[in-house]
Amino acid sequence: MIYKLFRPAELATFIAAGQSRGSPDDLRDGFIHFSSAGQLPETAAKHFAGEADIWLVACDDAALGPALRWEPSRGGTLFPHLHRPLRRADVAWIRPVTLRGSAHRFPDLE
Repeated sequence: MIYKLFRPAELATFIAAGQSRGSPDDLRDGFIHFSSAGQLPETAAKHFAGEADIWLVACDDAALGPALRWEPSRGGTLFPHLHRPLRRADVAWIRPVTLRGSAHRFPDLE
């Protein structure tokens, strides 16, 4: 599984449209940024610091096909990038992320 963090308005737009090209950062970069389970805490801290109302979207990376590429990002670490719109049918589940103090708490990851 790979994971995408959404702000509430981004998630609402995704659900209503049935697909998403991602956040403003994703649009700028030309692909949708995802994280592995191990990468989530750093991604949340870097891009969502102090935000209490975010949502975690899980996708089966094997089902995304060749449009999903693991490419170097922070410090050369490989991150999953989706080079097509994310479709609602790609999503395994959506769960809220809580903020405790300054750290995000993620739901049990499958």
